[in-house]
Amino acid sequence: MTSTGIRLHAPAPGWSIDADVVVVGSGVAGLTAALRCEAEGLRTVVVTKARLDDGSTRWAQGGIAAALGEGDTPEQHLDDTLVAGAGLCDEEAVRILVTEGPDAVRRLIATGAHFDESEAGDLELTREGGHHRRRIAHAGGDATGAEISRALVEAVRARGLRTIENALVLDLLTDAEGRTAGVTLHVMGEGQHDGVGAVHAPAVVLATGGMGQVFSATTNPSVSTGDGVALALRAGAEVSDLEFVQFHPTVLFLGTDAEGQQPLVSEAVRGEGAHLVDADGVRFMVGRHELAELAPRDIVAKGITRRMQERDADHMFLDARHFGAEMWEHRFPTILAACRAHGIDPVHEPIPIAPAAHYASGGVRTDPRGRTTVPGLYACGEVACTGVHGANRLASNSLLEGLVYAERIVADIAASRDGLRARVPAPVEQPERPAHPLLGPEARFAIQRIMTQGAGVLRSAESLTKAADLLQQLHTDARDALTENGKTAEPGVDTWEATNLLCVARVLVAAALLREETRGCHWREDEPDRDDTAWRRHIVVRLNPDRTLAVHTTDTADFPPTRQHPQEQ
Repeated sequence: MTSTGIRLHAPAPGWSIDADVVVVGSGVAGLTAALRCEAEGLRTVVVTKARLDDGSTRWAQGGIAAALGEGDTPEQHLDDTLVAGAGLCDEEAVRILVTEGPDAVRRLIATGAHFDESEAGDLELTREGGHHRRRIAHAGGDATGAEISRALVEAVRARGLRTIENALVLDLLTDAEGRTAGVTLHVMGEGQHDGVGAVHAPAVVLATGGMGQVFSATTNPSVSTGDGVALALRAGAEVSDLEFVQFHPTVLFLGTDAEGQQPLVSEAVRGEGAHLVDADGVRFMVGRHELAELAPRDIVAKGITRRMQERDADHMFLDARHFGAEMWEHRFPTILAACRAHGIDPVHEPIPIAPAAHYASGGVRTDPRGRTTVPGLYACGEVACTGVHGANRLASNSLLEGLVYAERIVADIAASRDGLRARVPAPVEQPERPAHPLLGPEARFAIQRIMTQGAGVLRSAESLTKAADLLQQLHTDARDALTENGKTAEPGVDTWEATNLLCVARVLVAAALLREETRGCHWREDEPDRDDTAWRRHIVVRLNPDRTLAVHTTDTADFPPTRQHPQEQ
C-alpha cells in the first residue's frame, strides 16, 4: 500500500522532534500503549488533541467487560460478543479479546485504577445489554472512564513521558518506500511547541478515538471529529465497517434542536433494573426480545425508535424511580447530577431519553497485532477496526479492546525494536501545492445535518443517496475553488476538523448505501432483512489519489491479513 499523496493544506513544519514511537491519543488505548512502550525502553511521545484526560475514555460510565466473576468464562464472553456482532465479528479477534482481557484488567488495576468492590473485597460486577452474566467492572458507581483516565494520566506523568497536549495531528509522514516516518501536527496555544511541527518516528500508533461529531447529537466530546480515520485514509490505509455506527439507546433527551455532546444514561442503569416506558408507562421492550431492556444496543435503539414512530413522539422514558434516592446517589451519582442539572430528578420522575450517535464499530482496518495496511502505522481503540465488534459493539467491550490491542501493538513494536532503531525516518518532501482543499468551518454543521437526516438510526436508499449527493457537492465545491482559482479555506483547527468530518462522512455513507440489508446497528428501512448470503462480509474502503473512493467487499466475515510487511507477501 502506497500513500495517496493527499495531505491537508497547512504551513510547513517549523520544528521537529525525534522518537521511536509516537502515540496519537490519550484515552485508554493511547496511554496504555505509551506506558507499555516506555516500559520497553522505547523513546515515546504522546500527542493529544486537548488535555491528556479530555478524550472519550473519561466519559465512559458503565464499565469494562471481562470474565472476572465466579462461574464466568472467556468462552461465555465470546458467545455474547459474537451474538451482538450479528455475524460479522472476526472470531479470532474476539477470542484474543476475551482470553487476554482478564489479565489486561488486572494490569490496569496494578497501574493504579480503583474499581468498586464488595464488602468482602471482590470486584463488584454488574450486567449490561447483551451480557448473560454480571461481568462489568465499574468505578465510582458510574464514573469508570474517569477513574481509568485518572490512573493512566497519573502514571504517564509519574514516569515523565514526553507529551504534547492541545495538538491536532494533521498527516502521516512516509519515507521513499512508503513506510511510516512520523506525523505532522499543529499545536494550539502556548507551550514548549507552537504552530505546525513534526514528530519523526518509524512507528505511529493511532488512538484518536471516534467520529461521533459527524452527527448533530452524540455522546462524544467535541474533539471526536474522525481525525485518525481521515489521516489514515489520506496515508493510503484501508478502513472497514464504517457503516456500523452504534446509536446509544438511552441518551438524555434535551429537545429536538439539541446539538453537540449529549449526556449519556449508562446501560448499567438498565442493568440494575430500570425500565423503558412510553408516555403511558407501558414497557414496550417486553416481548420484543428475550432480554427486554437488556437486549443488544441495536435492538433496543430500534425498539425505542419504532415506539417513537408508533406514538408520534420524539422521545421515550427510562423509569428507575424504584431505585430510591440512596441507590441513585451511591450507584449513579454522575448520571443523577447530569439529570438534575437539566431539571430532571430521576428519583421522582422518569428520564426522557432518545438514541444518539455513540460508538463507531468500524475504523482503520488492522490485523491481530494492530498493524494497518501502511507499514509502521498501527491503530487501536475506537479509531481501529480489529474485527472484534462486527456489526454492533457489545456493551463495555470498548475499554477492554483498547487495553488488549494496545498491549499487542507494543509487543509487536518491541519485537522489532532493533530494526526500528536502525531505520532513521527520512520523510519524503511534501508537495508545495495542497492536494486536499479545506472546507470552511460552517461546513461542520452542514455535514452534521446531512448525516443526521440521511444516515442516522433509520436509513434507506433514498435518504443515503440524498446524503451522498449533498456531501459530494460540498466536496466538489471545495475542489473546484482550489482548481479554478487556487483558493481554499484558511488553515486552522476548525477547517481541518470540518475537512476530516467530510472525509469520514463520505466513506460512511458510501458503505451504508452499498450494504443493502439490515444488520446490527445498520438499519435500512427499505432492506429490513439480514442477508447472510450476500452480506456476511466486510466493506473495505480506501482513498484514491484523485480523492475518489475505492470500495470493495471481503469474501467472508473473517478479516484478510493486512500484508504490510515484506516477509508476509
